[in-house]
Amino acid sequence: MSSNIFTHKVIDIIRNIPEGKILSYGIIAYMAGNPKGARRVSWILHSMSEKYNLPWWRVVNSKGIISIKTEEGIELQKKKLKKEGVRFTEDCQIDLNFYVWKKFK
Repeated sequence: MSSNIFTHKVIDIIRNIPEGKILSYGIIAYMAGNPKGARRVSWILHSMSEKYNLPWWRVVNSKGIISIKTEEGIELQKKKLKKEGVRFTEDCQIDLNFYVWKKFK
């Protein structure tokens, strides 16, 4: 699969994650046709969220944890998710069984 096709599939998947639901980088990579492409999903999300107006805050790591590097980024993502009704455990994890977008699970 070409990189360009994968990129457009990833953008489409992220664009369609509904409010109050999440997906992991790995699930998105799998759905887009490259099960080992989680890091590429991260790069696409980082570099193209603004251009394509992607709901970047609805993507977390495979443990249900926000993986942004800065404290302010973490707090912004948490705030956006909480506003959509997503709840966090005491150790800042999200229950993947409850919040993962089931359409693609």
